[in-house]
Amino acid sequence: MNTKFVRSVSFSFIISLITFISFSSCSKKMAFKNSSVVPAAVGSINLKSDKNNNHTIKISINHLAPASQLTPPYNTYVVWMVTENNETKNIGQLISSSSFLSKALKGSLSAVSSYKPVSFFISAENEGNVEYPGLIVLSTR
Repeated sequence: MNTKFVRSVSFSFIISLITFISFSSCSKKMAFKNSSVVPAAVGSINLKSDKNNNHTIKISINHLAPASQLTPPYNTYVVWMVTENNETKNIGQLISSSSFLSKALKGSLSAVSSYKPVSFFISAENEGNVEYPGLIVLSTR
């Protein structure tokens, strides 16, 4: 076998491995636990940190019942973040949708925070700009 070819393949493999490790080391994934309030709902959170210590948050939920179908009915879902200082922050409303070919209800949210997140939860609310959580429907803890 050609020694030059083997070195080239080995070098390519090492570069690929280093690239993979560097991209995956600044990314973290969390999952929401099963819920008795919305038992079919499943979801995850992708977290990434940048060099300025900002945290990009991408939340994706599937099979989420509309807030209006809960008992009692609500108007929206709000995502909350618990920081490393044990502060609770409202980071926004879930954007709900269902696709044309699927009846699976989906919710998503993208946000950026300067606070370091420790955990997340979702509450059902009548308004999106609330300061304190209402009915908690999903949680990462």
